[in-house]
Amino acid sequence: MLLFQKRFLAGLVAGQITLTFRQWPSARVAPGRRYRVHPIGVVEVDRVARVRVKDISKQDATSAGFVSRDELMEYLKSAVKPGFGPSTELFRIELHFAGDGDWVPVSRDDQLTTDDVAEIDRRLKRLDALEPWTRKTMRTIERNPRVAASKLAAKLGRETAPFKADVVKLKKLGLTQSFEVGYELSPRGRAYWIAKRS
Repeated sequence: MLLFQKRFLAGLVAGQITLTFRQWPSARVAPGRRYRVHPIGVVEVDRVARVRVKDISKQDATSAGFVSRDELMEYLKSAVKPGFGPSTELFRIELHFAGDGDWVPVSRDDQLTTDDVAEIDRRLKRLDALEPWTRKTMRTIERNPRVAASKLAAKLGRETAPFKADVVKLKKLGLTQSFEVGYELSPRGRAYWIAKRS
C-alpha cells in the first residue's frame, strides 16, 4: 500500500500526478509492481531512484502535484525526518494510476502453489453451482482486455448488469481487476489460468 493525502487522489486518477517522493531506509516499492492507494484503487510503479533534495526539479514538483518547487520543499520539510536539507536523500518514485484495483493481492506475487490452485478451483465450483460461468467469463476477459462490459456481456449472450455483478465476484477472489473501461485478469488470475493450462 502507498499512502497519499486526499488532495492528491484526483490528480493520480486523472494522470496528472505521476511522481512521489518518500524517505525510507530502503525501497519499499519496485518497478512493475502495483500498490493499493485507498480509496481510489491501485498505482503501478514505473521507476524508482535515489535522489538528493538539491536535484529535485521544478518539473518534478509539478509531476508530484505541487504548484511550485518551493511548495514541494515546504511539504517535504514537514514530512521527512529532522535535518532536512539539500543533501537529504529521498526515493523518487515514478508511477501511474492503474485502475480501481479491486482484487486481492497475493503475498508471493503471482506464484501460486498447488494448494492455492485447489482453493481457487473450490471457490469457482461454488460460484458455478447453479450454472457454469466463471471460466467462460475469465476466458472472455483474457481475450478482450479493457473492452467495455456491455460488449463483453454481449459476447456471452448476457445482460450487462448481471455480467458486471459476476465479474465483481471474480475480483473478490483476486482473479480480475477493473479499469476505467473494461477488465483484465490480475497477476493472480493469469497465474491461475497458466496453472490450469499446464
